[in-house]
Amino acid sequence: MSNSPSQGTALITGASTGIGAVYADRLAKRSYDLILVARNEARLKALAARLMSETGRSVTALAADLSDKPGLAKVESILRDDQTITMLVNNAGVASVAPLLNASVEKMDDIIALNITALTRLTYAAAPAFVSRGAGKIINVASVVGISPETLNGVYGASKAYVLALSYSLQHELAAKGVRIQAVLPGATATEIWDKAGLPLKDLPASIVMSPEDMVDAALVGLDQGELVTIPGLHDGDEWTRFEATRRALSKRFGNAVPAPRYRIGASASADRARRRA
Repeated sequence: MSNSPSQGTALITGASTGIGAVYADRLAKRSYDLILVARNEARLKALAARLMSETGRSVTALAADLSDKPGLAKVESILRDDQTITMLVNNAGVASVAPLLNASVEKMDDIIALNITALTRLTYAAAPAFVSRGAGKIINVASVVGISPETLNGVYGASKAYVLALSYSLQHELAAKGVRIQAVLPGATATEIWDKAGLPLKDLPASIVMSPEDMVDAALVGLDQGELVTIPGLHDGDEWTRFEATRRALSKRFGNAVPAPRYRIGASASADRARRRA
């Protein structure tokens, strides 16, 4: 049982099992009260009861389908109005391993609705509230496929690239306002998402599969260390540092009025057109 002061309330989506359930356990032990969101009410209530018994924290189970507008709106309202919430963990998501030509567009639409639309709306509900109080943390669980979209289904990879890009932008806009952003990029993690995506976990090489406990523990250390992007499975952190430095340097060289010489467009004609537009 914990008698330590509350760190506020963490709202965790996709909290009934896997990564979300481990976040719930670890954050309760870090003295956070919890609001746990998922579709499976029975699992949520069982987890909430266990965590309340083990930690003494306040834990609320909130059954909601975030791909359904009424369910999403209910959680958005809580994020806007509950002044105790100090952390949002955007963990809910769905995956696919199907090639483009074998994938149902309806399934792809489901991925977009949960991985992108719901995450965006919850972030937009939480961020202004955190800014108004001058403090808050938003943890976005993305994936390494966000920077390696060829690995699995393209829409799934694109949805996680969106999460990473949004996290960069949020950090850029909100860091000076007291809001911490972290994007977590797990690799293969031992959760139910694989079976649901059509690739049984048992078919993956054991050498690449991380436990959700190790993944979340590493992510929370990354949060403590102030990382914007945390990749638990990348052993050489300097590789990411170099990648980031190259990306940022390259982004400064995109803006030119004249196309690059490799496109063989007359430089003088391009310059004339640029002058006429000015």
